[in-house]
Amino acid sequence: MSWRRLRTLLRREVRATLRDPFTLTVLITVPLAALLAFGFVLSTEVKHLALGVHDASGSAASRRLVADLAATGTFAPRPFRTRAALDRALVSGELSVALVIPPDFDRALGEAQAGKARPQVQVIYDGGEAVLAGNAEGFLRTLVAASGAALDETEQPPGGVGVVTRALFNPRLDGVPFMVAGTFGFVLSFLTTLITAVSIVNERISGTFEQLQVTPATSVEIFLGKILPLGAVFALDVALMVVVAGLLLGVWPQGSIVLFIAVSAFYVLFSLALGLIFSATSATPAEAVQKTVLFSIPLVQLSGFAFPIRNMPLAVHWLTYLLPATHYISFSRAVYLRAAGPLSLLPELGALLLFGVVTMALALRTIGRRA
Repeated sequence: MSWRRLRTLLRREVRATLRDPFTLTVLITVPLAALLAFGFVLSTEVKHLALGVHDASGSAASRRLVADLAATGTFAPRPFRTRAALDRALVSGELSVALVIPPDFDRALGEAQAGKARPQVQVIYDGGEAVLAGNAEGFLRTLVAASGAALDETEQPPGGVGVVTRALFNPRLDGVPFMVAGTFGFVLSFLTTLITAVSIVNERISGTFEQLQVTPATSVEIFLGKILPLGAVFALDVALMVVVAGLLLGVWPQGSIVLFIAVSAFYVLFSLALGLIFSATSATPAEAVQKTVLFSIPLVQLSGFAFPIRNMPLAVHWLTYLLPATHYISFSRAVYLRAAGPLSLLPELGALLLFGVVTMALALRTIGRRA
């Protein structure tokens, strides 16, 4: 090995990097953004989490218990007058954890002071969000036990309030269904965009894409000719992923498979259009790859793929709704874990439709401008 040639190559790569503002920006900002995201935004700590409360007792003791939970800052109790309303909020995904206080809570607390069995409350949490559910259950058990001990004025060791838990949608808190449903969003967002961006840039470099643009074909025809074949391949990939996940991992969609594949196919077309936009603003395949990777960072960290959005600060929480992957992953997990139907998924479907129309319009405009 020649150290002279090695030093020459090193100087060349350093100079090339310094002359490329995009690469330099990525090298500096992406590690910092990832560090801040993992250290601050993506915390697994339960804080100000919405807690649905159905207080069937309505006694001073039950109100004291709820007030103690709110005082810690860990949970933000939201009262529900009926159990049915609480169940609807859990099924719709509005809540991840709920507390049910039975009608005889005050009487059972008094009997516990006389040496009888201690009272119990029920904690219900969404097992689909395995990480958040596990943390919320641990915090809630500790807080309820501490508050119940304070309510029990006797000095008997068995005092306090017992907690009975029940997990919805994923009773074993198995993380596999959670990750399987989210993986669709990651693969269909990252891989489709990357492949389209790099392939179109390569065609531009070889001149074949410009030759296509000078033919009588319209921008719409060029656009459809590029994304439909790839879209069909990725739609087939979705179907294969569903089958493989079901056969090998034992994870099948609890909702409609037809609805899941249809929406996924539309999301594939949207991601391919995004790849066309990346390619139109990239001079080389390497730049297209860099832009795709830069796009995938918020996808992984802020879309709910691996970290619960409810745990993020409020400002970042709202920012996540600007990411199309957030809505698709939410849709995917709702179908896979909660058997949600089209009516309950209208917000996610509407957001995906809006993002798709806007992105495809931008891709068409880009092709037309370069023609």
